[in-house]
Amino acid sequence: MSGNWWSMGLRNSAQEALRSRLAKDPYYRFQSVEELQLAARLGVAIDVNQASVDDWLRLPGLSIHQARSLSTLTQSGVQLHCLEDIAAALSLPVQRLRPLEPVLQFCYYDPESLCAIQPANPNTASLEALIRVPAIDLFLARAILQHRQRYGPYRNLADFQQRLALPPGLVAELMHYLRF
Repeated sequence: MSGNWWSMGLRNSAQEALRSRLAKDPYYRFQSVEELQLAARLGVAIDVNQASVDDWLRLPGLSIHQARSLSTLTQSGVQLHCLEDIAAALSLPVQRLRPLEPVLQFCYYDPESLCAIQPANPNTASLEALIRVPAIDLFLARAILQHRQRYGPYRNLADFQQRLALPPGLVAELMHYLRF
């Protein structure tokens, strides 16, 4: 009986250590399936249809290539409905991904919904697509295109803000509408 108390104490201390790591680094990369299961108990979840490359890379055993592939698919509008969809997208057996399941959340988004945010990629969007984004007027849309043509694609939101010298309040508004 005392062995059970001891193992429970170890589990609680591991959980507290993980809670502390997550508080310091919300994008902490899980080192093992056991850590991933602890994270699930702490309420960590990854929405597979909104996950960024960084979100996917948190999962043990996923490569940068796989993370980019999944992120690109969902950004292009492909919805993942179950673990089998992820396995098919990565050409992997479902059993290989089963240990990741505790933190995966399959939420569904209707692109036709008036409530749905239609993100735009400032690296590929046309002028017309950019001005449909709330808070982007014609002047800013033209500046986005000119910077993109002159200096190349934007790496991320921080690069976008810096290159266009945008105020923090505007970036806070735009960040929900832009995907890089």
